[in-house]
Amino acid sequence: MSSPGLHSFLADSIHQFVNYKRALNRKYRCEAAALRLFDRYISEHGLTGWDATNSIVIECFLQSRPRTRPRSYNHLLGVLHRFFDWAVMQKFITSNPVMATPRRNTGKRIPYLFDINDAKRLLEVVRTFPNRSRAPHRALTYETVFALLYGLGLRVGEVARLRLGDVDFQRDILFIRETKFSKNRIVPMGPKLAARLHSYVDERYGETYDAGTPLFSFTKRGCVCEETISQTFHALVPRLGLRLAPGVSSPRVHDLRHAFAVGTLLRWYREGVDPNRRLIHLSTFLGHVDPNSTAVYLTITGELLREADRRFRAFAPTGGTR
Repeated sequence: MSSPGLHSFLADSIHQFVNYKRALNRKYRCEAAALRLFDRYISEHGLTGWDATNSIVIECFLQSRPRTRPRSYNHLLGVLHRFFDWAVMQKFITSNPVMATPRRNTGKRIPYLFDINDAKRLLEVVRTFPNRSRAPHRALTYETVFALLYGLGLRVGEVARLRLGDVDFQRDILFIRETKFSKNRIVPMGPKLAARLHSYVDERYGETYDAGTPLFSFTKRGCVCEETISQTFHALVPRLGLRLAPGVSSPRVHDLRHAFAVGTLLRWYREGVDPNRRLIHLSTFLGHVDPNSTAVYLTITGELLREADRRFRAFAPTGGTR
């Protein structure tokens, strides 16, 4: 079997493993790149046979790929562990040789959570953007992009890839296609956000347009690049006058999605909704495969703690008969 870019005795097995993961709707791009590094290491050291890939070889490979950040090291380690787990299932080997333990992440990033006033300030600053010859409607485009990111908690790539045909103004919904994990979903919009998007489409494209036309674009080549959105956001941050609490990282565009998730949970608390019963709804809305992925976004803030404490006191008031 031909395995392009792979040269060791593991080439065919790595090729099969990656295809297996992709058949499960996993893109597996970064993981495939990590396995190519391992394949090259095995080839360069002239190792042949599964018996040669013991725990010492694994450890030496990990040391040859210095990872200063625990998250990066743990990702590489996890890819190897899953590959050899699969090899055990295929009965290529009898036991997994990956014995190294993950590094403890002591410097976990604390995101900046945009509130409604921060979001309004962001859109106000964006409106001051001057148009360019190669970027007409620049201010309007980025204002609408950031409004969708904050108002719907979409991923940057999801917004960047939207087409005009993905917007249904009759039902006020967006069709999010081929997103992370190769899944599609329908995302409803509130009336104000739908009106904002409708106004944008009218000004940019008028009443008649092709459904395949990119919703956000500055060129004839295609959709706006998500890296361009991220770079624009970073350029805006110093102009927002944000006050970062100690330990909080400088804002990233992905923090708008984070803020949406936390804001939804906070609203549920205030409305008396049980978050445990509704978390699956938020998970589906955000396009996660399970609620555990959503839980990563639910940073504990002072407001959340106060709301949780208020609900607890209402449920179990202090004092009274014991």
